[in-house]
Amino acid sequence: MNYLRSATLAFWTAALPLAACGQAPALTTFPVGTATVTVSALATNLNTVWELVWGPDNYIWMTERYGRISRVDPATGQVQALLTLPDVTPTGESGLLGLALHPQFATSPYVYVVYNYTASGALKEKLVRYTYSAAAGTLTAPLVLLGNIDATTSHSGSRLLVLADGTLLMSTGDAQQQPQAQNTASLNGKILRLNLDGSIPANNPIAGSPVYTFGHRNPQGLVQLPDGSLYSSEHGPNNDDEINKIEAGRNYGWPNVEGYCNLPAEATFCAANNVREPLTTWTPTIAPAGLAYYNHPAIPAWRGGLLLAVLKNATLLHLPLAAGGQAVGASTGYLSTFGRLRAICVSPQGKVYIGTSNRDGRGAPATTDDRILVLENRAYAPSATRSAAAPSFDIFPNPARRQATVQLSALTTRLAVCDLTGRTLRELRPTGLAAQLDLNGMRAGTYLVQVEGSAGRVTRKLVIE
Repeated sequence: MNYLRSATLAFWTAALPLAACGQAPALTTFPVGTATVTVSALATNLNTVWELVWGPDNYIWMTERYGRISRVDPATGQVQALLTLPDVTPTGESGLLGLALHPQFATSPYVYVVYNYTASGALKEKLVRYTYSAAAGTLTAPLVLLGNIDATTSHSGSRLLVLADGTLLMSTGDAQQQPQAQNTASLNGKILRLNLDGSIPANNPIAGSPVYTFGHRNPQGLVQLPDGSLYSSEHGPNNDDEINKIEAGRNYGWPNVEGYCNLPAEATFCAANNVREPLTTWTPTIAPAGLAYYNHPAIPAWRGGLLLAVLKNATLLHLPLAAGGQAVGASTGYLSTFGRLRAICVSPQGKVYIGTSNRDGRGAPATTDDRILVLENRAYAPSATRSAAAPSFDIFPNPARRQATVQLSALTTRLAVCDLTGRTLRELRPTGLAAQLDLNGMRAGTYLVQVEGSAGRVTRKLVIE
């Protein structure tokens, strides 16, 4: 029978100090209020990073426009390629776009992606669900949930977002067919809402239709706040890029309205068609892309605001929210020396991950582009009490074969070995400062070792050869 054995090995505590976590070299630093943010590169030599999602497995899930889906280890930067889509059409702005993960990923390991493909000589767009195998490191069993959406080599959207109610949003561009954005029978120029099995929610604004909002030109950012508020970033034509507050059933004006309802014809249309004006606009345009919400104490000046990755103006914008989220204050720009920025996600530790898009045909790629950049306050510690009590540990050897030793910095309440979906495979309650893991019978692959103490949980990777 496989088991975990605990033993007190006091002499190891003095002889083998815990390994310090290495930090990547700083590329630059900049002040944000009283904090100093350090920028480093997590991964390099990528190709048009389109989406970054922080997964429940504590890995970053990434799409690249030419069709590759990967997991990225935030500790090492190692890129684990899972699948390159066989039918993706990466032409112009088209290709593999947004990604989302099922909210119950441990029991329903589904990965949702939206991408462009070619059917009967025409460019189309579809939403596909894949099933992830942590043991095999693969995505299989593609299931098309929504397809045959008109597309062109520009204005395809498309961001995916799982809402707190367990439904899925998908943004679509107008595919250069501007009048279709106002046609609720068309799926172009919309934000769509589906159940996670692809069916249509019974409480959608239009019965039997996936259309959630309409009148969009090319929305490429979606985020939901803890209070349920939804925001989107949207590309304008040569004027009026927008940040919108998304409300079910509302019309966002395109192509009859560009930006605010501030021209006579626009004001008439807005009054007659329930148009929701943007919170803010940019003229000249900046090309807004990925959108995230930041509310972590690591960078206090960003708390409670939106972070926007910008392509054309090649910057990261902080957008403070005001009036209960009904307005956006004056923006502040950062990170202006790394080229086009498209993807963004925030980790539970308050680190911000940015994907560059310099190999998309419109940038000037550096030798290591495209990159995932990490923005962090390296001086931040949660609290003196928590830092002192937080469990820490080392595993050796790693990679391991039949057994490994976990060396603890302090007594802990629980030690577990989990698969990459978070499912507990083995567990014990250590009674000393070291625990021996019997790995016999476990398949080769990557696992997670979790140590829990009074201050929280710490996870490290274990590779079994």
